[in-house]
Amino acid sequence: MTELAASGIPVTVTCRVLKLARQPYYRWLADPITASEVVEAYRANALFDAHRDDPEFGHRLLADEARDAGESMADRTAWRITAANGWWSAFGKKRGKNGKKPGPAVHDDLCTVTDEKGRVRHEFTADAPNQLWLTDITEHKTT
Repeated sequence: MTELAASGIPVTVTCRVLKLARQPYYRWLADPITASEVVEAYRANALFDAHRDDPEFGHRLLADEARDAGESMADRTAWRITAANGWWSAFGKKRGKNGKKPGPAVHDDLCTVTDEKGRVRHEFTADAPNQLWLTDITEHKTT
């Protein structure tokens, strides 16, 4: 915005094009970093230091470590910061397996048909009754 204003384009026009209100822009221009953002940055730094020291800690134990370091916060705040940054416990979330995809289905898929372009399609029609079942009904209890 300041570069466009220096080029001679009014701030009012730029805000209208970007669909921004002028008042919040001028408020941000006067104080670009708010006090709450500074406090959250210090809290995140304390949580990151605790997570780096003990990666198996969850957000509650990380919050306790941050409180011991002098950054007091609620457990919910610690969860919000750690979740936003992806600082999960080493035991909490399962990680992907190097991008491997699941293999083929274990059962034979009787509904698949390969068309002339080589694409696999599904057709859920049968020529006669009791020819095509979507599930194996012998595994379920019936009365």
